[in-house]
This record gives sequence, C-alpha cells and structure tokens, in this order.
Amino acid sequence: MTAGVMGLVSAGAAVGAVARYRVGRFVTQRVTSDFPWGTWVINVLGTLLLGIFYQELDVLHADASAWALLGTGFCGAFTTFSTMSVEAIALFRRRPSMCIAYVGSSLLVGMALAWITQWV
Repeated sequence: MTAGVMGLVSAGAAVGAVARYRVGRFVTQRVTSDFPWGTWVINVLGTLLLGIFYQELDVLHADASAWALLGTGFCGAFTTFSTMSVEAIALFRRRPSMCIAYVGSSLLVGMALAWITQWV
C-alpha cells in the first residue's frame, strides 16, 4: 500500500470515526429506548453509503483513490457492519449457502465472543 493510499484511508477513517460519534450521540440524545437506535442507524446508514460507494467507485468507475477514502476509510471507521452486508450480497450472488454461513457465523460468533467477554 502506497503512502498516498494510506493517507486517503487515514483521512477517511478520521472523518468516519467522528461521524460515527456524532451520529450516535445525535440519535441517542433524541430517542429514549432500550433498543440501540444509535448503533442501528449508524449500521444501516453505513451500509447504504458503502453500497453506493461500492457501486459508483468500484464497479462503475474503478476509482481506487476515492474507494480508499470513502469505502475503506470513511465507511471502515463509521461501521464494519456495512462491509459485512455488502460482502454478503456479493457472496449471495455467487454462493447463497456460503452467504448464509457467513452472516450466521458472523452474528453467532460475534455475539458469543461479546458474551464471553462479560464473564472473563
């Protein structure tokens, strides 16, 4: 990875991390609920943005610099759920059963590890 690409990823990640914090605070300050609306909004919005960026920057225009900035950097810091969702759709198109295994195992293993950390 070149220094220029690393700079783009870093810049996008810095903005994405701040955006995650601000969006999360904005939502949680306005909604009183046990449901984690802040994270839910971030994950859904991040998925939408990554899907748009993927289609526009990777599929249609092959703009590696913009993809590094917006896809890998911004969306990578904003949410990783968006990456899993876009990858799952791409995998579903090729191998539906593997997509189900990927999504199911990601959720189950992630939840199991989160649960285990509460007892360690």
